[in-house]
Amino acid sequence: MRIPNAGMDRLSGLYLGALFILVFGIWTPDLFLTTGTLHSVASNQAIGAMLALAVIIPMAAGCYDLSVGAVAGISTVIVVTLQSNHGWSMWPAILLTITIAAGAGVVNGFVVVKLRVDAFIATLGTATIIAAFQTIVSNGAQPPLPQSPAWRDLTQQTFFGFQIVVIHLLLLTLLVWWALEHTPAGRYIYAIGGNDEAAHLSGVAVGKWRWLSMIASASIAGLAGVLYGSLTGPSLTYGPGLLLPAFAAAFLGTTQIRPGRANAWGTLLAVYVLAIGVKGMQLVTGVQWLNDMFNGSALILAVAFAVWRQRRPAARAGRRRSASAGGLLAKK
Repeated sequence: MRIPNAGMDRLSGLYLGALFILVFGIWTPDLFLTTGTLHSVASNQAIGAMLALAVIIPMAAGCYDLSVGAVAGISTVIVVTLQSNHGWSMWPAILLTITIAAGAGVVNGFVVVKLRVDAFIATLGTATIIAAFQTIVSNGAQPPLPQSPAWRDLTQQTFFGFQIVVIHLLLLTLLVWWALEHTPAGRYIYAIGGNDEAAHLSGVAVGKWRWLSMIASASIAGLAGVLYGSLTGPSLTYGPGLLLPAFAAAFLGTTQIRPGRANAWGTLLAVYVLAIGVKGMQLVTGVQWLNDMFNGSALILAVAFAVWRQRRPAARAGRRRSASAGGLLAKK
């Protein structure tokens, strides 16, 4: 008799999150089961989740963008510097900043598609160059925080107790999900990520869509950097620190909702399951290094699981071929 898996093959994150809530809710109910903890986890992870969404678009096209953290970092510095040091109003500063971030995606796409440099190496190089530009723009000093109330309200205004940056995240997730799952562009990107040679033979412009995926990734990273500047203030170091959690969530997300492919809702689920686990352990133990340990472990396990899932169909096909060959030999 076949035992139903109750969605364990695509919703295991939900079960794991529920287990975390049960364990830490019993362990430390006064600290864990509070609306303050709920609101804190939701808003603290919003920017990291946006960067994870930025990661999955080129990942769906078979590329890695390691520059998203650097793009987010320099975007924070640019948008704050334009307002505080040069007197720009908020919306023109945001528009120019995201345009510059998209320009980083254009450069990444050019290096990957036209110069045929491996995306891993290309984006690692541009991340280093962007970090140098950040030092030039900021002159090595943290710019002052803009004093406009509108700048603060952009992310800190509350909605049913949640900071509005959480609503921004949900809207962005909805947009990425729709673009990847329900548009021809998304189908092209997934086809390229699945088998770029087959996609090329089917008439898909592989280079064009990979280039556009890099631009989309950098633009979302720029938006995340802008919102970070509004949510917590400028920082010269936060961007690269979010790179590992973003990739951990992106890889773990490939095991959720739509197993085997990078997807928006799976990534969002992975971000918050990791966050709930880290928050519970921090409340119980009081140590801060758990975040890095949790994310690093999740990245290794998620990649190992993804590789195992890819090898399983090939192994089954190999066994079927062996069995078929054995049957033919027996008939002879």
